[in-house]
Amino acid sequence: MPTPDFILELRRKIGHDSLWLAGATAVVLRGDDVLLGRRADNGIWAPITGIVDPGEEPADTAVRECQEEAGVVCEVEGLAWVKAGDEKVFPNGDRCIFLDHTFRCRWVSGEPVVNDDESTEVGWFPLDGLPPMKDELLQRIRMAVEFDGRTRFVAGRPGPGDHAAGAQETA
Repeated sequence: MPTPDFILELRRKIGHDSLWLAGATAVVLRGDDVLLGRRADNGIWAPITGIVDPGEEPADTAVRECQEEAGVVCEVEGLAWVKAGDEKVFPNGDRCIFLDHTFRCRWVSGEPVVNDDESTEVGWFPLDGLPPMKDELLQRIRMAVEFDGRTRFVAGRPGPGDHAAGAQETA
């Protein structure tokens, strides 16, 4: 899927300046398997993710992205984790920081199929046999698998010029 129109419009106004965006991660579980997609832009395996559209609820984004990217219908069971990521700089110079909402989701129907141009492969992987992926993505999966009904947040994240110790997870 191309860059959403609302982001293109914002970029016309702010150029490459850092932009805060809401994101959603769907950790879809089917038994002891998790749904993953291999991203077309960087080849990395990841849970299904997407940008929250204006006026859209993050949980709805998670469900929509699973259908759009993998042809899988899921149901959100709960918000497992909320975390601001590090700034990302894209090849064109655009800078973004995503406030990610990681949802634990339950598979409802559909078998994974590459459904758009954002992934080159999609499929189910056993939780004890995940392909190599970034630590931050493994952490999202772990938080969703361990979800106990309480949303986890990160507190104490150092700000610019702050030399405080590392972040503390809170419930």
